[in-house]
Amino acid sequence: MLSMKMSCFFILIPVLLSAGCSVHSYKLTGDTVHLYLRKDTAREVYFASSLDGFVLHEARKRPGGDWEIVLPGGNVEFRYFYVVDGEVYVPACRFRERDDLGSENCLYVPGM
Repeated sequence: MLSMKMSCFFILIPVLLSAGCSVHSYKLTGDTVHLYLRKDTAREVYFASSLDGFVLHEARKRPGGDWEIVLPGGNVEFRYFYVVDGEVYVPACRFRERDDLGSENCLYVPGM
């Protein structure tokens, strides 16, 4: 029984380490929304949203290590996701919605 628990532990450790630290937040400044993604292992981050048909936009890496995207129209609801090092990434976000293809997107809801 103990060896089974230990083997599960050793399988779980690499999975957790490969996920890297990830935190997602946003800040509304006037009519502009700043979205931040901390993904310690990321080398390249793109952002896509329903505001323009999910066109990829390169996120800017800030000196503190966060990736930032700045969008006009912070009072408009939209769906979004990231592409981190070539892989679609949907961070932990307050609101999620399934898309037409069965995947999930984050949902930005102004004032929430």
